[in-house]
Formats: sequence, C-alpha cells, structure tokens
Amino acid sequence: MTEVRIARWSSDDLELLRQLNTHEVREHTGGPETDEQVLARHERYLRGPGPRSGYMYTVVLPEGEKVGSVGYWPREWRGEPVYEMGWAILPAYQGRGLATAAVRAVIAEAAAHGDRRFAHAYPSVDNPASNAVCRKAGFTLLGETEFEYPPGHLMRSNDWRIELAR
Repeated sequence: MTEVRIARWSSDDLELLRQLNTHEVREHTGGPETDEQVLARHERYLRGPGPRSGYMYTVVLPEGEKVGSVGYWPREWRGEPVYEMGWAILPAYQGRGLATAAVRAVIAEAAAHGDRRFAHAYPSVDNPASNAVCRKAGFTLLGETEFEYPPGHLMRSNDWRIELAR
C-alpha cells in the first residue's frame, strides 16, 4: 500500500496551493483561481474549521515532500449533517495511489474527531481518477446529482458516501 501521512495545513503551504492551482489539477472544479482567490483559500485553510474551510491537510510523502492537499468540512446534504471531502495531488505524483491513501487517512481523522455519521465526496462524472479514488477508499456510489461548485456553478457529479466508523 502507498505510504503518505497528512499534516495540518500551515502558513508554509501557500506555495503548494499555488502549485495545485493549474488547469490540469482544477479542470473538474471550475479551473484555476486568481491569486487573490488562492490567498483567500489559504487563509480559510489556516483559520481551520468553518464554512468552506474545515480541516485541511497537506499530503506528505515519507521523505517529507508535500505533494497535495486533502480535507473534510461540515455541510448539510439533503437535510442531514455530513462531512464533504476533497483532495488534489500534484500532476507529477498522480496515478500512484497517493490520493487514495490520503483520503483513507482523512477518513480516519474525521471518524476519530468528527461528529457526523457520514462523509460524502462529489467528483464530476467526467473525472474518472477522483471517482476511482472514492471507490478504492471504500465509498459507496449513491448516484448522480447536480452539485454546486464552484459557488454559482452547477456541475454533474457523483454522490459517494462512506460511513465514519467510531
């Protein structure tokens, strides 16, 4: 199994966020953001739990290199309090199972420290890699849905759900 660890988002992670802000990485999530939007996202991640920030982590290889981000945040979905999960891996490191390993690690964090029964992920139906991560990490596909991301933009997504073991 691929080894990674997750580390809480820190002030040192702005450059990683900028590296993740490419068309290749953000193709299925509205495209690259402006530098102003990246800075605002970084500040939300640093502030920690709250709307649109949640619990964010860097994905770290055993030798210490930061190669992506992963996190979970509270939301309401169809009248139920759940966590939403999201992740991104730098292109040079994609296809190695790192996202799946990072998602499994963040599922364990949410289960250990969270207060919700379920977590969901909503990858675009056109994003085979992220849908594969959901499947490999143990999520159950509930079906297709219209999902708003980025804010103001509806996208066709798959609704994946996993029960957070206590």
